[in-house]
Amino acid sequence: MPGSLIHSSQAGAVRTLALARPQALNSFTSEMLQALLDALDHAAADQGVRCIVLTGTGRAFCAGQDLSDPLVAPDPTPGAPAKDLGLMIERYYNPLVKRLRAMPVPVVAAVNGVAAGAGASVALNCDLVIAAQSASFVQAFSKIGLIPDTGGTWLLPRLVGRARALGLALLGDKLTAADAERIGLIWKCVEDAALPGEAQALATRLAAMPSKALAATRKALDQALLLPMDDALDAELAVQRELGRAHDYLEGVAAFSAKRAPVFSDR
Repeated sequence: MPGSLIHSSQAGAVRTLALARPQALNSFTSEMLQALLDALDHAAADQGVRCIVLTGTGRAFCAGQDLSDPLVAPDPTPGAPAKDLGLMIERYYNPLVKRLRAMPVPVVAAVNGVAAGAGASVALNCDLVIAAQSASFVQAFSKIGLIPDTGGTWLLPRLVGRARALGLALLGDKLTAADAERIGLIWKCVEDAALPGEAQALATRLAAMPSKALAATRKALDQALLLPMDDALDAELAVQRELGRAHDYLEGVAAFSAKRAPVFSDR
């Protein structure tokens, strides 16, 4: 069943979604991508979810696209038509990126092992990426004659600059989690044994924060990358005006004044 490809669990307001094809290093198939999209849609609609942790089962986060999937596997028969890789991207990968970046709550990627190709891109599309020390990131696309997709061409130069982005994308070398943190590709690298606890603690902290403001912050930062300063100022004004009318702003100010912990509820 598709649901078996994504293991879902919940602790408090934190929902953990684990990619579950460990025998294939959690590589993506069309069925698995659809299952992940469905799981994210369900989480987005559930008011009891205030943060999501995305991780992998077994020894990998995600090894990227499963090249044996019928949508992408080349037909070796002489004269056979070439596969249209755009179909897989159009149907699954682009909707997944858009879903992740429009979630009403923060998404934490807990990278427990290798994140390669589209697996690396999916992790980097999450809001915060925390990785085990033994994990690695590989832009594997050039090794099979392709370009970074799943938002990779947009993300990489914005995260680490053009020079490093080109080095990662053209060479396809493995980048350790420690080096990924050092160059600003991810938020944090931790000891392997500490990853589950650190990810849960980070997600629990985010779940207690004002979700609507966090989602608006993500959107504003993404938009600001494309805007002149004057337009970014206007965008900030509009968002701040909207958030100022929300319950969480009133609660935050009241809690600050009363020197108590706030209880945020907007989503």
